[in-house]
Amino acid sequence: MELGSRGYGQYCPIVRAVEVLGERWSMLIVRDLLVGTSRFNDLARGLPGLSRSLLSRRLRQLELAGIVRRVDGEYHLTEAGRDLEPIVFGLGAWGARWAFGPPRDDELDPELLMWWMHTRIDASALPEGRVVLEFLLTQPTFRAWLVVDEAGVSVCKADPGFEVDATVAAPVATLAEVWLGRRSVEGARRAGEVRISGRREVVAAVPRALLMSPVAEIVRDAGVG
Repeated sequence: MELGSRGYGQYCPIVRAVEVLGERWSMLIVRDLLVGTSRFNDLARGLPGLSRSLLSRRLRQLELAGIVRRVDGEYHLTEAGRDLEPIVFGLGAWGARWAFGPPRDDELDPELLMWWMHTRIDASALPEGRVVLEFLLTQPTFRAWLVVDEAGVSVCKADPGFEVDATVAAPVATLAEVWLGRRSVEGARRAGEVRISGRREVVAAVPRALLMSPVAEIVRDAGVG
């Protein structure tokens, strides 16, 4: 559907907004743009249930609506797009208070969780030089590595071949709840559900380096943990 080809037959600003943002995936694309994702491939990796063709279509619709602009092959929010921040995170606050419970099985995607987590690493909290964090996840079983070096943070599904500085072991559901602010790292560690082992200084730094989801504070404030 091209923007404006179908409407609700009501003259109302709420209706106009829904016509622009009510298409499936549109709000999640805006969510990811708001937290700093700008490259098409990164948007696709962060929205694995969205086909690349539909992602292209939704981005084009958002461009036509004046919410997104494409610059040098990257996608950035316009002023109108940035004005959506309180709306998007307001929805998150409502969802955290009224519609957010333990994760369902169909919501547990360990690869997506690791992709999200690699975008929220505070490298300054870790010792200088390259730091390799291994994640051993269960239920379902998944193994990944985060490599933090002068180039930034990369996530690897295959062993990068570097010495591991610390290993984080946890069920996927537990790590997802920690990531979203439903549980604290410290509480999950005390319960024996998250285990961090390796070099002492890296083990001590890992909880500080994992900044958690941009909506984790909203979830904590809602008191749903």
